[in-house]
Amino acid sequence: MKIKFGEIRHFRSYPRNMQVLLITNMIYAFVLPVVELFVGTYIMRNSSELAYVVGYQLAVYTGIPLTFLINGFIMKKVKMSWLYSFGMLLSGVSMAVMMGLNELSLSGIVTAGLIMGASYGFFWANRDFLALGSTDNENRNYYYGLESFFNTFASVVVPFGIGAFIGASSNHGWFNSNLNTAYKMVTLFVFALTVLASCVICRGRFDNPDKTRFLFARYDRQWWEMMVMAGLKGIAQGYIVTAPSMLIMSLVGTERTLGILQSIGALISAILLYILGRLTKPGHRIWIFSSGLILFAIGGALNAWLYSAAGAIIFIMCLCFARPLLDMGYFPTQMRVIDYLSRKESRNSYAYIFIHEFGLYLGRFLGCGLFIVLAVYISDVFALRYALLIIGIIQMLSIWISQNINRNLDKFEK
Repeated sequence: MKIKFGEIRHFRSYPRNMQVLLITNMIYAFVLPVVELFVGTYIMRNSSELAYVVGYQLAVYTGIPLTFLINGFIMKKVKMSWLYSFGMLLSGVSMAVMMGLNELSLSGIVTAGLIMGASYGFFWANRDFLALGSTDNENRNYYYGLESFFNTFASVVVPFGIGAFIGASSNHGWFNSNLNTAYKMVTLFVFALTVLASCVICRGRFDNPDKTRFLFARYDRQWWEMMVMAGLKGIAQGYIVTAPSMLIMSLVGTERTLGILQSIGALISAILLYILGRLTKPGHRIWIFSSGLILFAIGGALNAWLYSAAGAIIFIMCLCFARPLLDMGYFPTQMRVIDYLSRKESRNSYAYIFIHEFGLYLGRFLGCGLFIVLAVYISDVFALRYALLIIGIIQMLSIWISQNINRNLDKFEK
């Protein structure tokens, strides 16, 4: 009990806005696994087209930077907490559009993807800005460690619960054996959570940015290094969001299998991440980040070597550990660079958040494009087998870049 209440007191020792953000993100964390995992399996189940899954993801990634641009203009007049809330609610709308299609078509999937991209755009643009203003370099390890803990805990409960629900619907003939009805029930669950998260974020006292320009053509060299890291991160994001769904549905089995695998891996990593966030210092970030990159590469190599149910399972388990470690090492570094350069160049910090998204988009486009090229010109099997390995090797460049960025910042800030 002392440990429990001690952790609560430690949490309450941080600024109110930081607490509100973390509670909001904890609730919305239960939405993200649904969006990332089960929308892909829904498309696969109803179309059996890998190209449709990738097409949906490309539409999502296209909608994100466009919404960042729109957000930059309207956030001068609308509270950022409202825009953040609107982004969360749009994720439920996108799922409803998808589930409402009588027959999956590329145009319908792209429409749903663009709406989901707008959801992510409003969500991440305002989330990043609010996190930047509510934290500092000293408490960001704790902030992102606790946030990653929420995400991984949700990755335990949600995939297992929803996978079991969809599996039971199939086995027991619930909803007259119509699994699409089960997916619609999941969509209602998403709506309820987004409404609750929206109510919480509106309890914060967040300031909008100054009404200054956020579009620039020239940036400091430090920022271009950060943009290269963003591109490398985006290459992985462009494929790994849908990779687990495609691997499981192609090599292993059903949604229930996917849910169980995600839950086992996330359960173990959740505790590890909270401990890392609680105890590590800014100087440990490069080791955390490097560990995530190495795990991803190992998982991709074993999937390519085995290319079987066992290989897919090993990769997904590695990914469960790698993704939160990567985020925990990446985001505090990004925020630190923005803090430094916004002071040095006297610019609105949203200018960096906005252009950073285009670095991610370029990487995501290349990641999806790599899969499409391999699938079209060689085969779907070759793409599923080797794309992850190629991405894992390319991503290793981020270790050297991250070391260089943090070394320069240590020198400049002395």
